[in-house]
Amino acid sequence: MTVTLPVIQPTTLSPSQISALQQEIRDLARARKAVILAHNYQRAEVQDVADYVGDSLGLSRKAAATDAEVIVFCGVHFMAETAAILAPGKRVLLPDLAAGCSLAATITADDVRAWKAKFPGYIAVGYVNTTADVKAELDYCCTSGNVLEVIDAIPEDKGILFCPDFFLGAHVKRMRPHRKVEVWMGECHVHKDINPHTLERMRHEHPRAEVLVHPECGCAGQLIYAMGHGDIPSEGVHIASTERMIQLVKERPATEFIIATETGIMHRMEQLAPEKHFFAADRAAVCAYMKTITLEGTRDALVKDQFHVTVAPEIAARARASLDRMVALGPSITKKPGD
Repeated sequence: MTVTLPVIQPTTLSPSQISALQQEIRDLARARKAVILAHNYQRAEVQDVADYVGDSLGLSRKAAATDAEVIVFCGVHFMAETAAILAPGKRVLLPDLAAGCSLAATITADDVRAWKAKFPGYIAVGYVNTTADVKAELDYCCTSGNVLEVIDAIPEDKGILFCPDFFLGAHVKRMRPHRKVEVWMGECHVHKDINPHTLERMRHEHPRAEVLVHPECGCAGQLIYAMGHGDIPSEGVHIASTERMIQLVKERPATEFIIATETGIMHRMEQLAPEKHFFAADRAAVCAYMKTITLEGTRDALVKDQFHVTVAPEIAARARASLDRMVALGPSITKKPGD
């Protein structure tokens, strides 16, 4: 898959300018009765100004439950769409329309309809990293945090169509080998490039570190295979969703961790476990789409009331059912540090 990525603009603000801009955003949000939601992969300074930081599942739940009048979604476009579907009475603002998703772009609603026609009677399950049009064709949505709960909620005699992430689908097939699962061949441009060779090099450099691997990663399947055959030790290696990674760095006695997912999550880990040390499995694992969101863009969204994300009512109504099933299953949201 070839993707054209936005150029990541480095932050040029001084610490004092960042602090002043964050306070301006908080004041604007208070005046507009807005809540600011930020994904784990956002820039550190954007995470720090958010009311809640979390994964797609947790942020979806927060959007559905908020009593705020405005939701500023510091994430990517499909996440803002999800918030608009789950909170139809709220105004959802995305700070930058360039915040797309290479994984969501791998499948369309037409693709899902054609796939379902080839497998009549199968249940369509889609990762939340999909457009609203695709969600309208699904029976269930899921995230990496509740994918197995979703699969287990489906009667065992039913076949499953899983889209769009191939690596997460492969993880489902490994964890539930008795289920009939067909998997779409989509991938995240960041996670697919985190490979076993890079990870092993980091393990050699940090032999005492435990390893946390997102199931979307290209290395996840090979790691599980190698551990199953005794080629590498399984002790200290965890395949986990982003929220489970957050929990593990607090729960595990280890003082060093190698993190195999988008590097933005390490900011939150450092806040929650400041006495521990974190190393990126691949320092290049940076999502350019996530990093289009800046403090300046977040402020401008509130000041100019831009960019309003909406979903056509007929699409929203059909997508809502699959999202409601997702929100009902799996772990609860984790608030930002100090909340």
